[in-house]
Amino acid sequence: MYTRRTSRPNRPLRAGGALLAAVALLAAGCSSGGSSTAATAVDGGPALGALPRATPSVLTSYYEQKLSWRDCEIPGFQCATMKAPLDYAQPGEGDIRLAVSRRKATGPGERLGSLLVNPGGPGGSAVGYVQGYAGIGYPAEVRARYDMVAVDPRGVAGSEPVECLTGRQMDTYTQTDLTPDDTGETGELVAAYKRFAEGCGQRAPRLLRHVSTVEAARDMDILRAVLGDEKLTYVGASYGTFLGATYAGLFPERVGRLVLDGALDPTLPAHRLNQEQTAGFETAFQAFAKDCVKRKDCVLGSTPARVAENLRAFFERLDTRSLPTGDAGGRRLGESLATTGVIAAMYDEGAWPRLRQALTEAIGKDDGAGLLALSDSYFERGPDGTYSNLMYANAAVNCLDLPAAYNTPEEVERALPEFEKASPVFGRALAWASLNCAYWPVKPTGGPHRIEAKGAAPIVVVGTTRDPATPYRWAQALASQLSSARLLTHDGDGHTAYGRGSACVDSAINAYLLRGTPPADGKRCSAS
Repeated sequence: MYTRRTSRPNRPLRAGGALLAAVALLAAGCSSGGSSTAATAVDGGPALGALPRATPSVLTSYYEQKLSWRDCEIPGFQCATMKAPLDYAQPGEGDIRLAVSRRKATGPGERLGSLLVNPGGPGGSAVGYVQGYAGIGYPAEVRARYDMVAVDPRGVAGSEPVECLTGRQMDTYTQTDLTPDDTGETGELVAAYKRFAEGCGQRAPRLLRHVSTVEAARDMDILRAVLGDEKLTYVGASYGTFLGATYAGLFPERVGRLVLDGALDPTLPAHRLNQEQTAGFETAFQAFAKDCVKRKDCVLGSTPARVAENLRAFFERLDTRSLPTGDAGGRRLGESLATTGVIAAMYDEGAWPRLRQALTEAIGKDDGAGLLALSDSYFERGPDGTYSNLMYANAAVNCLDLPAAYNTPEEVERALPEFEKASPVFGRALAWASLNCAYWPVKPTGGPHRIEAKGAAPIVVVGTTRDPATPYRWAQALASQLSSARLLTHDGDGHTAYGRGSACVDSAINAYLLRGTPPADGKRCSAS
């Protein structure tokens, strides 16, 4: 399933994942490595149980470690490496090294501590996010009072990254037909999923068992202690909301000021997550279509219905006749890459002009370069043909956190009508994208569950009404589970809300971070 983290400011896309490499959007994880216990909730099944307040003696050395800070390549930022146990159930069996970065509070005003940020994914680099946006682009008054801090979650970017395929192999993988028309094409898709999974298993056999969200949340608590903070202050977007909520469930008494922006619902199984996210992309596409028909450069039609019909027809043509792109490696634009490019632009309405231009070039001039560029940006493919480890970490976390949505092609075929009803444009491709964890080399350790975090300080959950990747209903669901949640609603488009143009949203979150005053539960904000 597609997942992204929020991006700013130089990319219109963001947050982590993509069609072929992610199974259930922002999948949930309940337990891993003996790290948590389950309690019985009143409804909704098991609830994530809090860990003991006292730090186990076997973890003391991790909690008391001293970080050796050094200047990063990015001016104004410091970098360090933090140790955590690879397996919390057996801390003596080896460490994992995690990349950490910070920019110290600039002043004026009294320092409020550390503000940890995570952009989502799973698989997005938090270090890259703090250095590229949060540490320089968050409101000046927030950066003045907080050290801006990030840690790449285990298996991601600078933290012993999961690797699976070469760049050339990944090129082949991303071009695999996601809408098989016969048994032969279905077999090719299954083979692609198996090669991807086998590559991950061969390159990281032990690490794959220890990249769960629960373990990453426990790593954040070590970092909190190492930084000298009694409680965690945190802003998490997209998948980062699940990571932050998991932290709150495990360590409710250590919750400081938590903002969960673009929330997911951890009670949903993978197939429900996938279906509901598919509907979310359809909602976002309908908003794009309504906007498109008002523009002179809308090549898809004069009504929203025609926009959808013509885009579907365009995808079908690409299924049999790909377009040249001018790519140095000879890649052409087929249906899969085009679908990825369009979906990428759904995350941020600021990308809609770029999408209209790319569609005009592809449909009117048989030039697929623009849509290929959108797809490459989504996959984090560089001009030299190399990929970040985003896609690999995305699958590794998702497939460990939650059982596969579907286990056989036959199960996907039975689910196709539901997906196509949820989104006539994207449904078929997104249904088949739900199959990849069926072949994962490591068994899942988590499952659907509630997160209540009883006893935690107020937590702000933010939902955007036309969010494509994390439907608004998920924010409502998470807020209803968390015992101290305050739901802040952004009536608008795009993925996540903080820093996206709503003065109402920004002022509410800034007041919470700076003064500890959460917004009233149910507060609503418009896009402007």
